[in-house]
Amino acid sequence: MKKFFLIISTVILTVGFAQAQDYEYIGARKCKMCHNKADKGAQYDAWENNMHSKAYETLGTAEAKKYSDDPQNDPSCLKCHSTYHGADEDLMYTIKPEEGVSCESCHGPGSEYKSMSVMKSREKSIANGLIVPDAELCKTCHNEESPTFKGFNYKEYVAKIAHDDPTTE
Repeated sequence: MKKFFLIISTVILTVGFAQAQDYEYIGARKCKMCHNKADKGAQYDAWENNMHSKAYETLGTAEAKKYSDDPQNDPSCLKCHSTYHGADEDLMYTIKPEEGVSCESCHGPGSEYKSMSVMKSREKSIANGLIVPDAELCKTCHNEESPTFKGFNYKEYVAKIAHDDPTTE
């Protein structure tokens, strides 16, 4: 009987591991290839011109040094100011450390949903790792743990970083 349970447990674990997917981070440059066309909303430009793209840089300022001696090397700062530093090193593909809070912080690692054949379908994209961000996701960084936190109004802040594709509305 013990052998039977051991075999069943092994089969279940093997199937579970086979089905588990570790999506890789590809970096904002890969996203730019498709998400920077003007007729599609130029989402990359919208990201590049907002504070998320500059989040890592802000850790090099005198203001940031008020909260940490070396914020650009402080894991408690990096986990929210850098997609690269906030994710598992084994899942990095072409992402750059200095990207700040890039596309994949909010939308999930893009290795499996990046292709046009997948991105054409929202359902396929989600099945392949795309995350549709919500207030709860944002609050993983925008919360009382941050020394500069002054409250978080999701509706107000999401409007500041909006980067919709007008062809999907």
